[in-house]
This record gives sequence, structure tokens and C-alpha cells, in this order.
Amino acid sequence: MFVKRDSEGRISAVSREPLAGFEEELKPDSAELVAFLAAHGSGDARQQQLTETDLELVRVIEDLVDLLIDRGVITFTDLPEAAQEKLSKRQSLRLQHRGLNLLDDDF
Repeated sequence: MFVKRDSEGRISAVSREPLAGFEEELKPDSAELVAFLAAHGSGDARQQQLTETDLELVRVIEDLVDLLIDRGVITFTDLPEAAQEKLSKRQSLRLQHRGLNLLDDDF
């Protein structure tokens, strides 16, 4: 996929062909490209379904990694540094999203 960027460096348009102004090529599974297509509608229902299942599969893989670590099959440091950073960042974001809930909902 070829992208055109705005003055702030954000993707502003996408093309399957390297048209004028679409010189930068990104892999179809690029996080930035997937986010742009999700926000702007790709127009292709199958692609949207793939994107949705990709996001669901990410959570399954995270859970699998956690399970393998909990059972002692692997250690966190066995993972490549890039994977460690991504998993740590997602865990931190999930904790922030969940927030601190000190009271039970019944109170």
C-alpha cells in the first residue's frame, strides 16, 4: 500500500498503486495503516473483518504468552526486546484504561 501524508506527517490518503504523491510504501499490516483504514473505513468489508479479527487475535496471543510465562515454559526475558517492549506497553495501557477501582460496584 502506498500512502500520502499531510503536513504533520499523518497518513491522509492510501493507494494500491504508487501514484503521484503516494511515494511511501507501507506493509498492509502496518499498525499506522491499519489504524488509518479503521478510522476512515476501508470500504472493503472483508478487509474490515480481517482487521477486527487481527485485533482479537492480538489479545489471544497476549494471553497465550502470559500463560506460558505463568507455567514457566518461557520467561519474559526469553522474548526479543521488541516483543518485551510491545507487551509491556499494551499491559500498561490496559491497566491505565481499567483505572483504579477501589470500591465494589455494590457500594
